[in-house]
Parts: sequence; C-alpha cells; structure tokens
Amino acid sequence: MNRYLRALVVVPAGALKMGVNKLFHPKNFSGPAFCMVSPHTEITLDRGGRLSIGRGFKMRDGAKLRVRKGAECILGKNVSLNSNNMIVCHERIVLGDNIQLSPNVQIYDHDHDYRAEGGVAAMKFRTAPVEIGSNVWIGADSVILRGTKIGDNCVVAAGSVIRGEFPANSLIYQQRSTEVKHREERC
Repeated sequence: MNRYLRALVVVPAGALKMGVNKLFHPKNFSGPAFCMVSPHTEITLDRGGRLSIGRGFKMRDGAKLRVRKGAECILGKNVSLNSNNMIVCHERIVLGDNIQLSPNVQIYDHDHDYRAEGGVAAMKFRTAPVEIGSNVWIGADSVILRGTKIGDNCVVAAGSVIRGEFPANSLIYQQRSTEVKHREERC
C-alpha cells in the first residue's frame, strides 16, 4: 500500500489507541499523541501495570504488546514493532531508542513455572527483567527470553533464541548446521 495512504489509516488508529490507554490508565500510561499504529494490533495494559512509549513509535499488523498487573514496560524513541511481534511483560522490559524488530520477534520476561503445584495450568511464572540497549536490530523469528540484557548497537541474527548478557557492539547469532542424509528408495 502506498505509504501516504497507509499513514491516513495508521496515524488515526495510533491516536485512538494511545488516547484510549491514556483515558483508562491516566497515571500508568504515557505515549505520543500521534504515532503509526495499525488498527490490527493489540496494546493491553492491565490494571497496576505501567507502560511508557517514546515518540516515533510504529506498530505493524498483528503485533501485540501486553503489560500485566504490576509489570513495567518502557519503550524508547523510534521503536518499531513489526508484523506479528509479541512483547509480554510480567516484571520489567526496557527497550532503548532506535530499536527495529523484524517480523515474528517475541520478547518475554517470564517463563511458566511448570514445577509449581498444578503445573502450567496454575499460571505461576518465573520472571527476570529484559533490557535491550539503543540502536539494536533484532532479526526475524528471534525469541528473547527472561533475564536477557543486550547492549547498545547490537544485531541479533534471524532465528536466534537468546538468554543472557551480551555486550554492546555485538553480532549475536547461533551457529547451526544443516545435515542431509541420503535415503534409499524402497520398492
């Protein structure tokens, strides 16, 4: 779609989503009045959660941003959530300025505590904050897990599943090998 026509749809949708959150969560939400947010996105802020969004925010179709009760999510300036991204915050997630997420990136600051009595159905979680520095690009289909800290000016290669601390100016990737076995035909 022509970017100007797209802007005619996403800027009013963004203003509406930001306005609704400001109306229902006046003390716990701050965000720009105007930003580019597709109408086919979800921003969920539970009572008691805190969400701060910097200017220049963009959110494409299918992206979901969920901040649960008692959690805090801070998105810096010029953060761009792409198609089918999911950020789910149960404790604390901080994204710096100028962050670009490719399609299908997932960021979680929690895991289900399957060892809890009742298993996964008990809805108990183990949490640890996620911090992503400024000027970071995260490649398609990557998953960022609880307790991850990524420094400034990093690139996360597509398809990565990461947890841990990564210093500034790093290229973060996982080496994989593709193995091919020849199979014999059966008659």
